[in-house]
Amino acid sequence: MGQALPRPALRPFLPADTPLLASIFVASIQELTSDDYSAEQQEAWASAADDEVEFGKKLAAGLTLIATMQGSPVGFASLRGNDHIDMLYVHPSVVGQGVGTLLCDALEKLTAARGATHLSVDASDTAVDFFKTRGYVAQQRNSVTVNDEWLANTTMKKELAPGGAKT
Repeated sequence: MGQALPRPALRPFLPADTPLLASIFVASIQELTSDDYSAEQQEAWASAADDEVEFGKKLAAGLTLIATMQGSPVGFASLRGNDHIDMLYVHPSVVGQGVGTLLCDALEKLTAARGATHLSVDASDTAVDFFKTRGYVAQQRNSVTVNDEWLANTTMKKELAPGGAKT
């Protein structure tokens, strides 16, 4: 008989989580995005976590949820404003185990419960298919400069049903 995988759970962000979330952020970029971004682009992108104090302030500025497995953080997602996913990162060791889905489901429900009619995200090229399968529709392509490197992403949007029901 096979052993069941641990199920992810959610909890709110605590400032003490910052160092571990910074390492999840960097590992996710380094190990999951190499098909879509160059090593220089990955390095520039991951550098956002170099200053842990600032990274922690960014996480604390919005609603940030932590996904855990057996009590240990394995992913996180944050909401900017009332209707924009600012960050959603999952540790490479748990990709495909429902962590990203759990985080995204929670943000969609919270956003709709707060009265927003849609949820948007600037999805990396690596994440576009994840969001597309969840019903997000591409709105526009973007280029952003991070530490002298150009990175492309796609603004995507999903219409939400009132009160948190999925459409």
